[in-house]
Amino acid sequence: MEDWTGILRLNVENRIGKTVAKNVYFQGALKVMRPIYHDNSGQACYYLLNPGGGYLDGDRYQMQISLEKQARLTLTTQSATKIYKTPNQPAYQETEITLKEGSYLEFIPDPLIGYQDARYKQKNVIRMEKGSTLLYSDIITPGWSPTGERFSYDMLQLINEIYLENELAVYDNIKLNPASQNMDALGFMEGYSHLGSMIVVGEKTTDDLLDRIDRAIHKNPNEFKMGLSLLPVPGFTVRVLANTTQTVEKIFTECHNIISQEWFNKAPSFLRKY
Repeated sequence: MEDWTGILRLNVENRIGKTVAKNVYFQGALKVMRPIYHDNSGQACYYLLNPGGGYLDGDRYQMQISLEKQARLTLTTQSATKIYKTPNQPAYQETEITLKEGSYLEFIPDPLIGYQDARYKQKNVIRMEKGSTLLYSDIITPGWSPTGERFSYDMLQLINEIYLENELAVYDNIKLNPASQNMDALGFMEGYSHLGSMIVVGEKTTDDLLDRIDRAIHKNPNEFKMGLSLLPVPGFTVRVLANTTQTVEKIFTECHNIISQEWFNKAPSFLRKY
């Protein structure tokens, strides 16, 4: 068995209309809090914790999350994921997610912060059955640097592979490498410092829904740049460039609100800790 800094296994199921844990296991520098139920929908919310406070040189984390049929789960983190200096080996995290028919997962972590000389690779492999629904987001932010440099981290890479009925449906690979990339160039950060990505996969996706989201997002377009793209399967992606975490979070919250009301007739829970 590989040497992992932290391991987490979480398997949830629907039990008479309420999502509950079927199996929970964690070891090392990963933990999960007891579930919270924000409303009477039966949807569970778990907060992921890293007691170490941040990711260091050579740290390796592994998570496995699975939802049984009709289970509904919100996952978030207790605080931002902080990547510190990694002089010898990059920090690494891999997550395997399985969504059975009729299940719904909201995975909305706090921002990922890359500090000076940080190297980090993250890989998510998500396997979905027909009829399951996914809402996933990530926000990359630069950490404080003693020189005031905006992009003092060495490398941040986020990979998402999404399989629908065992067929690769989405492959998303973001790699930011300031040493070899012109971060202000077209196709990179284009003068902005923060990058947000949201991926939504769900059979209820319609053109009308995308129009509503597009109109809601573009109320204050001068603060950011945004792209909204359809996926080859029912779903879409949102990519945002901005200069503050709050700007990206505001856009993603708007998307989340519309999806929750449209698909589940409920308001999403407020997950931020500040």
